[in-house]
Amino acid sequence: MHLLGLHHVSILTGKAERNYEFFTKILGLRLVKKTVNQDNTESYHLFYADGEGTPGTDITFFDIPGLGRSYRGTSDISYVSLRVTTTEALHFWKKRFETFDIKHEGIQKRAGRNTLGFEDFDGTRLILVADDGEEGVRAGTPWERDDIPTEHSIVGLGPVTLTVEDPTPTVQVLTEVMGFRESESYSSPEGNGQDILVYSTGEGGSGAEVHIEVRPDLPKARLGRGGVHHVAFRVPNEEEYNKWAERLNQFRLPNSGKVERYYFKALYFREPNGILFELSTDGPGFATDEPLETMGEELALPPFLEPKRAEIERKLRPLEI
Repeated sequence: MHLLGLHHVSILTGKAERNYEFFTKILGLRLVKKTVNQDNTESYHLFYADGEGTPGTDITFFDIPGLGRSYRGTSDISYVSLRVTTTEALHFWKKRFETFDIKHEGIQKRAGRNTLGFEDFDGTRLILVADDGEEGVRAGTPWERDDIPTEHSIVGLGPVTLTVEDPTPTVQVLTEVMGFRESESYSSPEGNGQDILVYSTGEGGSGAEVHIEVRPDLPKARLGRGGVHHVAFRVPNEEEYNKWAERLNQFRLPNSGKVERYYFKALYFREPNGILFELSTDGPGFATDEPLETMGEELALPPFLEPKRAEIERKLRPLEI
């Protein structure tokens, strides 16, 4: 069994309206699903992705108004990357960030790739990473917008960075349980003296990597707005999903058991440093209950929540997006 790469990341936002403005109007992603947190139906769950909602392009947000800010540290998913096709695209985005007064860094190398770090309105630390012809897991389909040239569009998720105090137990889970392989290491852009470790799965490339930052000098992170709740990895089909459920139990990893999310099936577990991982199937996908052309325009509920729609809508705050 091989995980195909990253499936999605889920992040906390303190204001869905501002979040929507940032990820659609500034970054040019498509809102492919407007739904609710299935574990707390009084909270919205927004999914942004490429033009078709392709697995491996999703960045999702739980809306929790009034949520306090995150405090960075260890046991944390500290950076989320988004893929663009070329370094030329990074120059386009740098100018765009300047136009919209978005906090950002200069273009710099990470793991041999050109990258551009920036933050959203909640302080989430994000990185644009240029593929520049690199082989690996396939990118997504751009969501076309008049103000963003298609060749510069965001086309999927890039590496996630985990910040931990001790990498050994995390590496053991990645390699011995999940089948990742060590690829390389590179100097930390923060210059803290510890190289960042790179682990790959599937076909490799930026859409199939986990980077591990070792920071024993930091306190434990505290999750709040702008913080990353979990990272999910791609399982190709239900047959392998069932095998992964068995495998987690064989390794005695405490886990959620099989969870039906309707748009995909999920398994949740925490690696030894406390970071929440999810294994998610590629299908059936976001067009299961909405036409591809109009995904994300109305509140979507999976069939097991549909009978409660009136109650759910009554308790949800109005969302003007």
